[in-house]
Amino acid sequence: MGSTMVARRAGDPPAASLSLLAGVALYDAVTHFAGDAPGLTLKWPNDLLWHKAKLAGVLLEGQGDVIVIGIGVNLSFAPQLAGRDAVALCAFGHDVPRDDFAQILADKFADALAGWRAGQWPDAILSRWLHRAHPIGTSLFIRAPIDDAPQAGLTGRFDGLEQDGALRIRLDDGQLRIIHAGEVGVTP
Repeated sequence: MGSTMVARRAGDPPAASLSLLAGVALYDAVTHFAGDAPGLTLKWPNDLLWHKAKLAGVLLEGQGDVIVIGIGVNLSFAPQLAGRDAVALCAFGHDVPRDDFAQILADKFADALAGWRAGQWPDAILSRWLHRAHPIGTSLFIRAPIDDAPQAGLTGRFDGLEQDGALRIRLDDGQLRIIHAGEVGVTP
């Protein structure tokens, strides 16, 4: 879809929180066109799924005080991905022109960013993200952790988010793990 840059200012929330913020804006842009789409969920930290098939994703990259947020959305075509299902927005029965979607996404992101800077992080934004995410208790697995290599292959249940936006995963033995970065999947 495109990229945008956010120049961080003194007093801004943590840069990593922009991934969750962008996810909320992305979800809201899709529902602007598709309406209430049952099965549409955010998956931590950066994917938008429809019935476990990837519809869109968010990537962040930082350089100094500038964060580049890249957002990809399957509008009319879903690529074949090894080991993953993908879906396009046209599967909802909507043929959305790229420029129309880009404008709505930009508007939703600008509104969310203004709230992020006005003190809505963490409470209001985390609440909005959780409302759009898969339910608490959803079975998850850690594919390729970045921040703690021994966690590769962990499975557990979604247990919400920490105040900094980190993932809470409850293991089968009841132990709680906090994941700050990594690739997370929804168990089929």
